[in-house]
Amino acid sequence: MKVTESLKEVLIKNIREVFQVRDQPELLKGNQLGQIPTIENGYILVSGGKIAAVGDMSDCPESPNEIDATGKFVLPAFVDSHTHIVFATSREAEFVQKILGKSYAEIAASGGGILNSAKMIRAMSESELFEISMKRIAAVMGSGTGTIEIKSGYGLTTSDELKMLRVARKIGREAPIKVKTTFLGAHAFPGEMNRDEYIDLIKSEMIPQVAEQSLADYMDVFCETGFFSEEESVELLEVGKRYGLVPKVHANQLNLSGGVQAGVRTGAISVDHLETVSQTELDLLEDSEVIPTLLPGAAFFLRSDYPPARKMIEMNMPVAVASDYNPGSSPTGNMQSIWSLACIGMKMTPREAFNAMTVNSAFAINMEDHSGIIAPGRDADLIITRKVPSFDYIPYAFGEDCFERVLISGIPQRNVDV
Repeated sequence: MKVTESLKEVLIKNIREVFQVRDQPELLKGNQLGQIPTIENGYILVSGGKIAAVGDMSDCPESPNEIDATGKFVLPAFVDSHTHIVFATSREAEFVQKILGKSYAEIAASGGGILNSAKMIRAMSESELFEISMKRIAAVMGSGTGTIEIKSGYGLTTSDELKMLRVARKIGREAPIKVKTTFLGAHAFPGEMNRDEYIDLIKSEMIPQVAEQSLADYMDVFCETGFFSEEESVELLEVGKRYGLVPKVHANQLNLSGGVQAGVRTGAISVDHLETVSQTELDLLEDSEVIPTLLPGAAFFLRSDYPPARKMIEMNMPVAVASDYNPGSSPTGNMQSIWSLACIGMKMTPREAFNAMTVNSAFAINMEDHSGIIAPGRDADLIITRKVPSFDYIPYAFGEDCFERVLISGIPQRNVDV
């Protein structure tokens, strides 16, 4: 069977335990994050790319196509709500510079970082960018991601930001993965323009064209020391809101940058990163509806402090977790690895982290009615594990591939001999 073909019908039976079976999605906070409803000795019937039924084996129907999942778990596919997966080339030279002691900020100030990626994007055709991005998409689907957010931000010209967003939209049309797109023109300042000129370009040209061409669902800003200030971020996000772009913020990755404040002031759906926060920022988030999205891959790769996930959970916040897949600070979209880092680096329990990477991450990109749980009528975005000792073993065994099969919209992404 070709991986592009959806299974007309398949019955997954004798499942040791089906995880994240919910009638309705709910944004999980506090103690709720540690709870996952399951069905032991269950089955899932997939038909036409959808989940037709899920239940106990005592009620299991018959089907001509069966997968015997004896001793195995079935999980909903991951929802990766923060990525930069559309980029031109890797940046391993900067990886070596980091090893030798250069900081993220120092590399950026010398023309590396985001500006390096922008130079490569500008030199690449749209068709080439789509082709190389689809290879990464195939890899993340194969490792269990069924829904993804994709940002622009490596163009830093109107034409190249639009090019990136067109590629992201095309991925959503041509791959079985579900895609949400985010305009991140305010990612850095291009060398050929001064600060005021570039901010005016974003407001007067980029945002209107993104909106006119319906290329983005969200608008993001890198609110950080040396990049966009709190006031500049608020100004830009408010313009985006007038054009129908929902705010998101890269907040407090490196410094107390005002990113949380910008997100709360503009009613952002999420503020992402949060490696550097004080009690002031935590109190603001506690009193808001903003979802804190944590990116442990970036903290690991940059050897920075991890976000205070435990404190956020204790303060009853709806924590989400995503990969931040990008060539500079988190070059992986493998969510099983991110799951391990959430547990090891942020002291989240395996169940807390899994909820944060599925149902809560779906809320962070308005996909809670489509992704993140297992229920009849949903797309068949499913992970079948290998025979592992326990659910907790999956993030414990970091570096080990614990997944045997992945279906995205009913389409096999690995082990397609069904």
